[in-house]
Amino acid sequence: MTGILERRFKLSEHGSDVRTEVVAGATTFLTMVYIAFVNPQILADAGMPFDAVFVATCLAAAFATLVMALYANYPIALAPGMGLNAFFAYGVVGALGHSWETALGAVFVSGVLFLALSVLPVRRWIIEGIPHGQKLAISSGIGLFLGVIALRNAGVIQASPDTLVTTGALVAPAPVLALVGFAAIVALTARRVPGAAIIGILGVTAAGAALGVVEWRGLASMPPDPTPTLLALDVAGALEAGMIAVVLTFLIVDMFDTTGTLIGVGQQANLLDARGRLPRIRRALVADSAGTVGGALLGTSPVTSYIESAAGTGAGGRTGLTAVVVAVLFLACLFFAPLAESIPDYATAAAILYVACLMARALVDVAWNDPTESASAVVTAIAIPLTFSIADGIGIGFLTYVFIKVLAGRVRECPPALIAVAVMFALKFALL
Repeated sequence: MTGILERRFKLSEHGSDVRTEVVAGATTFLTMVYIAFVNPQILADAGMPFDAVFVATCLAAAFATLVMALYANYPIALAPGMGLNAFFAYGVVGALGHSWETALGAVFVSGVLFLALSVLPVRRWIIEGIPHGQKLAISSGIGLFLGVIALRNAGVIQASPDTLVTTGALVAPAPVLALVGFAAIVALTARRVPGAAIIGILGVTAAGAALGVVEWRGLASMPPDPTPTLLALDVAGALEAGMIAVVLTFLIVDMFDTTGTLIGVGQQANLLDARGRLPRIRRALVADSAGTVGGALLGTSPVTSYIESAAGTGAGGRTGLTAVVVAVLFLACLFFAPLAESIPDYATAAAILYVACLMARALVDVAWNDPTESASAVVTAIAIPLTFSIADGIGIGFLTYVFIKVLAGRVRECPPALIAVAVMFALKFALL
């Protein structure tokens, strides 16, 4: 078996071995398994059945990660992405009023487009066409959006007719446990404890059970029925004119998030070539886009590469064998649906808030000495949470960027791809 794995994944060529890869895979899994509990809760807010989404989340993560392992041979794990699931539930379904079946159709269409772009030269044109500052702003804006959602789910903030948002009942069990859980996740991460997020989630759940504010439904059982979301997507509805902006948002955010993650993890694991490029990136992007297509068919929001993969590469993972271990563990996770149902919103809010903090720090790399870059980046970052729409926030930010560059006499700095997307958003705002 060792010889087969050596030949398949070229372990020695990458300076690794079977034991190291297995440990690395387990480490990555522990840092990202929270998504198996968080994703069903977020998509349940869109009216999707919790149990079926739990199964879809685990299966989509296992499928996409296996494609990454066997086709691209990278130690990178994939799963439904945080931020994209929030846009799915609170933007497409909540704010725009589309059905979750149509939203799944939009995910499928965006995945097919991403797959096509991954094998065509146009992919580089689009990726390089969005200014670096706007990419950072989108990531940060989604992080701030997640932060608002986390604080709301925890009861730390609540709606107000006078000030839009106000303080919640901070002495209630939910906000107290959520904030303590958040602090614990941050502290455990600082101490380099693997699985800090899931430890925090389970710790808050246990504390809630001890206080009698959690309904315990058990630990393990046979996997739930996946059929309520399996092949439930409405592709025809997703192809209507009113869904163009939604599909483009899924596509753009997934593409840039994936590209950034691949480069970031590749750099951390010393997998980049002498020119700073990731070898076989086309294969990695194909794996990612195939995961989104497969996830839509199973019944979940877009699948993307996870930055938590850096935890596994930090433990020595260098090949697709690390990803194979992650995929196997996600399949094993299917048997813990009762535990997932027992976890309250305020427990997952602690992990969501921590993810929000990680994403928001991207703003530090914005070119703050250039106001034509920094001002539009800030507008994008704050428009996403304040409009409660990732799509509208991106559109406002892109239009702001183009207007600023034109008025500053620097229109040549606006890439054609950005102008094209900005025009699409302008038409959306004017006509919809």
